[in-house]
Amino acid sequence: MTGILEPGMMVRHPQQPEWGLGQVQSAIGNRVTVNFEHAGKVVIDLRQVDLLPDFAH
Repeated sequence: MTGILEPGMMVRHPQQPEWGLGQVQSAIGNRVTVNFEHAGKVVIDLRQVDLLPDFAH
């Protein structure tokens, strides 16, 4: 998933559905910063988590 995440994309965290929808703020290498509705800004290591794109938004 690393190559397709770009700033502005909407994603969900598969292990943290309560965080809600998140917008990618930056993507550098394996580190992505996402601003989630109910968790705020979170830095995610894509080697640990496969974020799910939300194409409905």
